[in-house]
Amino acid sequence: MDALYPRLLVRDFDAATRFWSAALRDLLGVEPVKVLPDHGYANWDVDGQAVLVLYAREAVARTVGTEALPARSPGQDTAMLVLRVDDVDEAARRLAGHGAMVVVEPRDRPQWGPNLRTAHLRDPEGNLIELQSY
Repeated sequence: MDALYPRLLVRDFDAATRFWSAALRDLLGVEPVKVLPDHGYANWDVDGQAVLVLYAREAVARTVGTEALPARSPGQDTAMLVLRVDDVDEAARRLAGHGAMVVVEPRDRPQWGPNLRTAHLRDPEGNLIELQSY
């Protein structure tokens, strides 16, 4: 059983699947376990543990009965995906090459922890991503 199952609810399932397939292949060398476009569902695992799941927002809204409510976007982020990588600068460059927008360039963060380096990006859906190495 997965201890944590990160799931992004996305507006554009096809674009999100293309981005995350390329990004996770490039950074972690993993391929999707399952992509079900008709159901708006895709997932990636590493060593049998969930790394990421994408789920179409409209499918979840139908499931939980909120499809009649307005879709709203928060003024500030409410979640962030954190990926630990060997080289933050290289990983940021690679994700940007796949369409991510760099929000904060790579920088050292000694106040957060010894030898910690981070960069912050947004995927094409606007989800915040932190790359970190330490």
